[in-house]
Formats: sequence, C-alpha cells, structure tokens
Amino acid sequence: MMRWLSDDNKRRKEPEVFNNVVEGLKKVYKSKLLPLEETYKFHDFHSPQLDEPDFDAKPMILLIGQYSTGKTTFIRYLLEQDFPGIRIGPEPTTDRFIAVMGSEQEGVIPGNALVVDPKKQFRPLTKFGNAFLNRFQCSHMRNPVLDSITIVDTPGILSGEKQRVDRGYDFAGVLEWFAERVDRIILLFDAHKLDISDEFRRAIEAIKGHDDKIRIVLNKADMIDHQQLMRVYGALMWSLGKVLNTPEVARVYIGSFWDQPLQFDQNRRLFELEEMDLFRDLQLLPRNAALRKLNDLIKRARLAKVHAYIISHLKKEMPSMFGKDSKKKDLINKLPETFAQLQREHQISPGDFPDVKRMQEQLQHQDFTKFHALRPKLLETVDQMLAQDIARLMQMIPTEEREMAASPGDADGNIHGGAFEGYTESPFGVGRGEGADAGRGEHEWVVEAKKYEYDDKFSKLNPINGKISGAAAKSEMVKSKLPNTVLSKIWKLADIDKDGMLDTDEWALANHLMQIKLDGHEVPVTLPDHLIPPSKRTIVEGS
Repeated sequence: MMRWLSDDNKRRKEPEVFNNVVEGLKKVYKSKLLPLEETYKFHDFHSPQLDEPDFDAKPMILLIGQYSTGKTTFIRYLLEQDFPGIRIGPEPTTDRFIAVMGSEQEGVIPGNALVVDPKKQFRPLTKFGNAFLNRFQCSHMRNPVLDSITIVDTPGILSGEKQRVDRGYDFAGVLEWFAERVDRIILLFDAHKLDISDEFRRAIEAIKGHDDKIRIVLNKADMIDHQQLMRVYGALMWSLGKVLNTPEVARVYIGSFWDQPLQFDQNRRLFELEEMDLFRDLQLLPRNAALRKLNDLIKRARLAKVHAYIISHLKKEMPSMFGKDSKKKDLINKLPETFAQLQREHQISPGDFPDVKRMQEQLQHQDFTKFHALRPKLLETVDQMLAQDIARLMQMIPTEEREMAASPGDADGNIHGGAFEGYTESPFGVGRGEGADAGRGEHEWVVEAKKYEYDDKFSKLNPINGKISGAAAKSEMVKSKLPNTVLSKIWKLADIDKDGMLDTDEWALANHLMQIKLDGHEVPVTLPDHLIPPSKRTIVEGS
C-alpha cells in the first residue's frame, strides 16, 4: 500500500508537458499564479485577471503622442492604405482609442460591443465605464501587415488650456492597461513641437514601468534643415531626460513617416537608415511575442508576491476588536515604513514594490478586515513556477523561434506587406544598388569598370604563373589602412579557389571589396553571386 502511494507521488511530481510556450503560460498562470492573485485582491489594486485572449493575441503596437505629431499618419504609412474611421488633420482629430486589426471583413466595431467579444482581449476595459467605451473602437480591415500585428491609435494628448478639460475617464489608466499588454510603445514627437505638456507627462509616467517596450520617434524631421535638426534633437533629449529620469540616453529614431515629398532632403540617407532600424525592431515582434508574454508574466508574478506580503502584513497589524478605523489610517500613513520593513524581512528589491502613493490611495477604499493572512503554500507554488515551469518554457523559446524562422511565407515570424516590403521587394530599399549590392542583376560583372586599374597594380606585384602570393597581396592591401581583421575577411572572400594565392580576377575582387569598405559600406559575410568573377562561377557551383 505504501509503495503504491510513493509511486503516485512520483507521478504527480513529474513536470507537465506543454505543446508550446503560450499553452504553457496559460496553464501555469491559471493553476499557480491566479490563486495567489485572487486570495490577496491583486486585481483590485493592479491589473485585471488575464484571460485566454491575452495569451493568444497578436503582438500590439501602441502609439502615443501630442496632437498633430503624426500618429494616425504613421499607421497609414505602415499599412500603405486608409483604415476605417481614419481622420487626419492639423488639430486634434483622433478623439478616441482605435485598435486597428486584421479581418476579412472591413468595418468598425464600437467599444461597448468590442469588450463583450470573448475572442478579443479587451474585456477588462469595461472597468473604465461608458465615457471611455464611447471613445473606443476597433477598425477591421484586410491588410497583410495586420495578419501579424495589431496597432492601437490613441487620442492626441492635449496641451495648454485644452489639457485642463476633463476627458470623462481615466486616460492615464487606459494607457497603463494597454502598456501592460502591448509589445511596443512608440512615443511620437513633432520636430516643431517638443514641449511636453502636463497631460503628456502623466501619460509617460503611466507607462514608465515598461521602459523596455518604449521606442521614441522624432517625426516630421524633413521639415527642418540639418542644422536645425541638430538643435531639435538636443532639445528633445534634454526634455526627455527631465521626464524619464533615467541615466541612460534614450534611443530616438529620426524620420518623416508619411508618403509626401521631403521638404529638406539633405538628410534623406539618415531618414532611410533610421526607418530601417525602426522597422527591423518592429519586424521581430511576432517572432518574440512568446518571450514578451513570458517576461510580462514573470514581472506580474514578482509583483503579486510583493502584494501578498503587503496585504498579509496589514491584516496581521489590524486589531481584532476595537480601533479598526484609526489603525487603518495609521497603517496607510506608515506604508513607506511597512515597505522598508518587508524589504528587509524578505530580501525584496525596492524596484519590485508598487508606487507607495498610489497604493495608499487604493487602500483608503478597502476593508482591511477582509484581507487574508499570509499563506506560505501559495507563495511556494509561485516560487516553484518561476524556478521550474518558467525555466522550462524559456528553454522552449529558441526552438520555437527557429521553427518559425524556417517556416515559409507569412508563417516565418516576420511582418509582411505595407511599408515593410519596401526593404525586400523593390530597388528602393535601403542599401539597394549600393556597396556590395551594386551590380546585382546586371549582365556585366560590376568589377570590370575598374579592372584595368587593378590589373596595372597586379602586374607590378610580380605574379608567377598568373598569380600573386599572399605576402605580395598583403604588401599592397595594407596601404588601404583598413584593419587586419577586415583585410583578412576580404582575403577569404576573394580567394575563391582557396589556393592561398590570387589571380587577376580574384585580385580585382579584393580591391573592389576594399573600396566598398572605404566608401562606408559593410563587407558582405558571404560573397553575393553577382560579385563572383565569371571565370570562377563554375568552381562555386561545383563546390
């Protein structure tokens, strides 16, 4: 009998098998973290309960900025078409939150209908009331970009006298709810309007706990020349430093995200490179979606544990009979001291605690007598989840990412369509026809244009049987002043037949690659087909 019980216990301790990371996150959340959240009223203080759509949802991008910074135009630029309900103008025109999502049907779903849809992740937004739901909608449309991501447009943040008008709902609270669930937060600034209003400051503070998701875009940069752009960039960094309060310098993407001619095109190359960097960052979102969800769940679990310690401590300090109201006020006033005490007792990092002022406000409306005492078993379960289940899910992520990258077409984890195709499907992509890409698709070998110069140098290096040694090539190649690491890479690419010597075509190729680097472009990792000398193409094809 005892042996049977021990065998049963062993079977229970065997780790659960998950088909994929998202499925694993759903199971460990519901079975191990949710009981702790429900016991200590975590949902009343911090974030609503997570439902299945929160785990299944496509990656989301949230756009935030003052009015007329180009948020809606930025979405149109990405999609390369209008979406239902789009309104663009110089004054505050977007007066609502708009979730732009992919669908076979085109149309608009109002907020009240949207939050009751069990297939979408917006149900918890009901807590912000009708004033918000009347300003919330989903725009459905068919677009390849939206097959991979969802984009959320927000009302233009007001400045001056306008910001004193109450919106009728908790604007910062809505932004915070989205910030917890989105994969990227893009803060847009207008090159002509860098002032950060009080409402914009509150919006930035609401998302401050999600710094890893924030990307900053200086839009409409083509409206000023390069001298003014330097000054504007410096002013923006100064303003951000005062609001973000971080020692690190924020990464700012500079560009002009619309489809109109550039007014000042001296910085065209800069805009193209900055746009490419931003798009590369966004391209990774679908492939990294599972990692982001896992990261957010870890942060949520750490906060839930700290919250449990706080609530159980307040419960323990409450009197059993008389003086409950006065004790409650005293405990709320001394909450900073409580935080410091718990930090010492449980070795908790100060950064894991919630904002003390906000916690004090929320505690005013709570009945401390209904709080629960500390239940170590619940905390042990969460610790076991973090140490074992989350660790196993982390090990699954690289495999899932490799499988996704190897998948054909739209299943490869990249965003397809819209402005994202400009870098892969046309000659106008950044770097096309430049550097190592020059000569692609042409009938004549691109190196032929200067081969007579390279042949002249070659003849002066005393070739034997039509080839020069590595030492002879080095004596000439080092005159380029390129580092030895770069020259070594160029040598390996140019020595196509791997005989340790260069013939006249290989020498010309080596000089062409050196010139590419000297012109400010990168040397390719592998030699593109169009750079292979015609005399060597049979060698490459046969190898």
